[in-house]
Amino acid sequence: MIYPAVLPHIRGTYNLTLTTSGLLLTVLWIAYASGQLPGGILADWVGERPLLITSSLLAAAMLALVIVADSAVILFSATALFGAGTALYGVSRFTILGKIYSEQLGTATGATMAAGDIGNAVMPPAAGFIATAMAWQYGFGLAVPLFLLAAVGLWATLPKRMSTATSLRESIALGDILSTLSQPIVLRGTILLVLWAVIIQAFMGFYPTYLIDEKGISARIATALFGFFFALGILMKPVAGRAYDSIGVRIPLLALMSVASLALAALPFVEAVWLFVPVTVLASSLLGFETIVISDLTRRLPEGTQGTNLGALRTVYLALGALSPVLFGAIAEQEYFDEAFLGIAGLAAIVALTVFASIDY
Repeated sequence: MIYPAVLPHIRGTYNLTLTTSGLLLTVLWIAYASGQLPGGILADWVGERPLLITSSLLAAAMLALVIVADSAVILFSATALFGAGTALYGVSRFTILGKIYSEQLGTATGATMAAGDIGNAVMPPAAGFIATAMAWQYGFGLAVPLFLLAAVGLWATLPKRMSTATSLRESIALGDILSTLSQPIVLRGTILLVLWAVIIQAFMGFYPTYLIDEKGISARIATALFGFFFALGILMKPVAGRAYDSIGVRIPLLALMSVASLALAALPFVEAVWLFVPVTVLASSLLGFETIVISDLTRRLPEGTQGTNLGALRTVYLALGALSPVLFGAIAEQEYFDEAFLGIAGLAAIVALTVFASIDY
């Protein structure tokens, strides 16, 4: 989430347009998506613990490469490698929670994802401040030792393997993956996550830039609002997870996406700086959506190949969602920034209607 916060500075360094800026974010998310299935296969095969530790070490190394990039080509390549390195973390964090907290998976997932939002709330404003005061590379540099510290913490605290290893041949059985993901309720959940990913990746990728370029807000206030968005997720995600454990899927998802649709639709019409605070509060309902759907889908996946199936599922929705920043940026490039936000507001309304019409939920 540091990327969107320092994107205006990166644009200046490498002379990127809004379209190529969006492409940089798309490269990051496609690389992250592409690593989900291999990460899931490895989680089933070797276990979550070594994978989570390795991911943290790779992230530190690849982020260091981003910092020293002296051309746009190296920047894009290093960004792709960083996305792939962090991808190994994506599946294992969910499957290990399912094994430890099988009876309260929604709550555990929400709490863990909210912990991530502590970083998302603190790091973008900090990186934005450092980028303004010094250089954007120092904003990224702040994260490198934290990744190394995380690797040490994971090594010290994660439990040993909690289930029998799945053979590599079983893990990569394509027929089993397709049969699982083609189940109607799993397929519906995947489609909902695709639409959610399109919405949130476009919003996260360009919210600070939009506030600065279109609304005339200072970079410091824009990145503070961006960090505030994720700070709200610290509350939103555990509440969403607890709601899932208590009352199921349909009502929480309907409430979250309806509120998000209203917030995104209101954004182009807001001018006063203070009004962006309540709009950001309402938009943060997007952050609870994934917690509920992922918790529900994780419970439905077969035990022995849970990581592989979840990795395949995450590859699908993250890769398709990753296309939205470059498309959103291209639309904004044509001076349709407001219309782009209205477009994802309409998409959020479609998601809400789909959930409302779903009898399985």
